[in-house]
Amino acid sequence: MDGNGRWARERGLPRNRGHREGVNSVREITRECAKLGIKQLTLYAFSAENWKRPKNEVDFLMRMLRRFLIAERKEIMENNIRLTAIGRIHELPKEVQKELRKTCEMSKNNKGMTLCLALNYGGRSEIADAVAKIAKDASEGALKPGDVNEDLISNHLYTAGMPDPDLLIRTSGEMRVSNFLLWQISYAELYVTPLCWPDFRKPQLMEAIAEYAKRERRFGGIEPVKK
Repeated sequence: MDGNGRWARERGLPRNRGHREGVNSVREITRECAKLGIKQLTLYAFSAENWKRPKNEVDFLMRMLRRFLIAERKEIMENNIRLTAIGRIHELPKEVQKELRKTCEMSKNNKGMTLCLALNYGGRSEIADAVAKIAKDASEGALKPGDVNEDLISNHLYTAGMPDPDLLIRTSGEMRVSNFLLWQISYAELYVTPLCWPDFRKPQLMEAIAEYAKRERRFGGIEPVKK
């Protein structure tokens, strides 16, 4: 969800205004994905690298995240959404962790779409954490080198039990994945839009899905011969 600050700067507004407007996009996109029957939506809400931003901006983002987790509970329950999160959650402010746990707990039995927030997340740190868990299991004799395969690694990632993404949408025209789900997006279709995240709403989501529907997904195979 990139481009909140750019969106604000282009309008002569403070960066925080862009973040506030970005929340409106989160609400609309989440609601529409749930209505469409999409099984999971993962939003890159705060990266491990975002701590490098000015302290006042980081503090604002944490306050906004806490308010979001409280304010959206009604919306989450009304849309039968199950909230979860990935990343080094234990490094987030305690008050954010508290509200996150509360919202995840109250929605855990919902049967609709899973909304996953990537918070304090980095793809490389996720893989490093998975390797550390595997090494610990091996040192304790629970694993042998021959046990290590793709499934084992997947099961030690933050996303264990979640489906790999089919579609990765990148806003603001940036042509990079920015350390997001590096293992999981191996076969995801990429869709890049020049629009900043606050301008990405239902019509743009439908355009992305329509473009995805045109893609031929072969997963390393060949295109079937048409008769």
